[in-house]
Amino acid sequence: MKPIRLPCYCGSFRQASRILTQMYDRALKPAGVKITQFGILRLLSAYPGLTTGEMASALMMDSTTLTRTLKIIQDNRWIAAAPGDDRRERHWSITGAGEERLREATPLWKKAQKEFAQLAEDVDLDALSRTVFQLLQKASA
Repeated sequence: MKPIRLPCYCGSFRQASRILTQMYDRALKPAGVKITQFGILRLLSAYPGLTTGEMASALMMDSTTLTRTLKIIQDNRWIAAAPGDDRRERHWSITGAGEERLREATPLWKKAQKEFAQLAEDVDLDALSRTVFQLLQKASA
C-alpha cells in the first residue's frame, strides 16, 4: 500500500520523520551507526560535557528515549560519562572511538544529505528546515 495523506499535522510529520530515518539509517549502516546515534555523536563532538537533560532539551527528545540511546552508544564505547555535582547528573563526552566512528560515518551522512536534496530538488530545503525549527521553538516555549 502506498502512503496516504493524513489530515493530521502530527501524523504527517511522523510519516516524514519515519521515512527520513529509514533512509539515513540505510545510508549509515556500513559505519554501524544509526542516525539517532550519529546526531548524538555530532552533538557531543561539538559540545562536550553536556548533561543528559541538556542533550534532551537540545534534541527535543524524551529523556527516557535518550537514556536508552545513550546506553547503546556508551556500551559501544563511543561516549563516556563523568559524574556531575548532583549524584544523578552525568556529563557526557565523545571518546576517541566515538570520534573515529563519527569520521567514518560523516561521508555516508553527507551522501544521504545529497540524495535527499536531489529527491527534494523542487523544495527549498533551507527554508523548510528554518520553518520547522521556528515551529519547534514556538511549540517548546
